Amino acid sequence: MSESVRLRVNEIFHSIQGEGTRAGLPCVFVRLTGCHLRCTYCDSVYAFTEGRQMTLDEVYDAVAAFDCPLVEVTGGEPLLQPGVYPLLEGLLARFETVLLETSGALSIARVSPRVARIVDLKCPSSGECARNDWSNIARLTSRDEVKFVIATRADYEWALHAVREHDLAKRCPVLFCPVAAPPEHDCLPGAPPALAPATLAGWMLADRVGVRLGLQLHKMIWPDRHRGV
Repeated sequence: MSESVRLRVNEIFHSIQGEGTRAGLPCVFVRLTGCHLRCTYCDSVYAFTEGRQMTLDEVYDAVAAFDCPLVEVTGGEPLLQPGVYPLLEGLLARFETVLLETSGALSIARVSPRVARIVDLKCPSSGECARNDWSNIARLTSRDEVKFVIATRADYEWALHAVREHDLAKRCPVLFCPVAAPPEHDCLPGAPPALAPATLAGWMLADRVGVRLGLQLHKMIWPDRHRGV
């Protein structure tokens, strides 16, 4: 089975988890190639097409070489590749904690609830808001996380409404993350300007929002590196 399943893998690397409730922990990232969305602020455009074919065993061996118990499968959009499901099952059998970061535009129904699923619901300024699969909300457990990447006040108001309408904070941790300026050489045209974390924090405090402010720790540690971190 593992020899017949192949995935297109953009990169596998060992870094510090920069986002979410596990920020600051060492983590191995498996970034899969391909995405059907074109979010205006995307900071991993290189993952749309770049990558090489790998068997499941090749991926497991590459991850195991870092001797790290925390593994995240990301993209691109990892759920586009059918091989991601056996990949996740194999990682669960080999490593202590497995995370999946997904855009929220595809169903997470087939993803084991033993995987911590980080669902990135798209705000209006992403240009992909209409693609959100809202049925995923009913599938969330306390192990999962929901992330909103916020570029504008309108995004913030939209995210705040979504959190309250769906009572998201009672389902799982929720993070509001300010857009960071993507690298000029590796971003899409029309990328929005960065939103100052202090601005977003001020809005959240004023509205007594019961969610977390999420910053990209890896970009603070390595501000001049945009891959492999």
